[in-house]
Amino acid sequence: MTLLKALTLSTTLFFTLSIHGASVWKVSNEQHSLYIGGTIHFLTPKDYPLAKEYEVAFDSSDKVIFETDQQEVRSPEFAQKMMKKLMYSDGTTINKVLNPETYKALAVHLSSRNLPISAFASHKPNFLAISLSIIELQSMGYTSEGVDLFYSNKSKRQNKQQSWLETPDEQLAFMANLGGEDPNVMVEYALQDIKKMPELLGKLHSTWLSGDMQGMAEVGITPFKTDYPEIYRDLLVTRNNNWMPKIVDMLNDQAVEFILVGALHLSGPDSVLTKLEAKGYKIEKL
Repeated sequence: MTLLKALTLSTTLFFTLSIHGASVWKVSNEQHSLYIGGTIHFLTPKDYPLAKEYEVAFDSSDKVIFETDQQEVRSPEFAQKMMKKLMYSDGTTINKVLNPETYKALAVHLSSRNLPISAFASHKPNFLAISLSIIELQSMGYTSEGVDLFYSNKSKRQNKQQSWLETPDEQLAFMANLGGEDPNVMVEYALQDIKKMPELLGKLHSTWLSGDMQGMAEVGITPFKTDYPEIYRDLLVTRNNNWMPKIVDMLNDQAVEFILVGALHLSGPDSVLTKLEAKGYKIEKL
């Protein structure tokens, strides 16, 4: 599981790709163009090979831009940093942090998965929520590397330049601050999300296959924004706004970039594509 995927948490960011469709766009002004592709960070083995549109954009680009440094977030040094940030080291345990109702729901869920709650005792709520989602997805067969890692490794093999929109430390900070001051929010969110995973993944898959960003927004963005506005703001709106000046700069340089970001960053009223179109850039789906 990538750190990137962990940051998204919701199943709305865990749907599969297919060789029959793709979410890749060409963004242009009068002088220059770049490519933007929607990614997921977890795939099943059957999802390879990826859609040809990703290869077209990759082959046409001089530089690949990811949400963050795909290699660094997999280093032992960063894993230690993440554990230090997202696990208690002062003797605090999760049962002392969550309210009784949330803790009981957590215990019931873990028991249904034959997992001891003691294994998660030192997890902070955000990390616990992330872990629950990862475990569920792996049980559903999402065990292959995602689009981000696939193209990071391919770029490395081909000596193609890589860069990113956020540093790993910036992503870790987002991760640590999810859910605001209420420690129950993220755990409750994950437990509810897990119940909907099979149905939601199917809906998101179909909208992805057709490249239907409006449909994707209806399935993944609208309920997310309504039910968890603070998390929606932190995960999508704030980050999209932070990325925009960097993407605009890329549209004014000489290199051709291929930007790969989580698919829901490209869907809905606050999406990167919506913001670029509002600025007058031409958006074409490959």
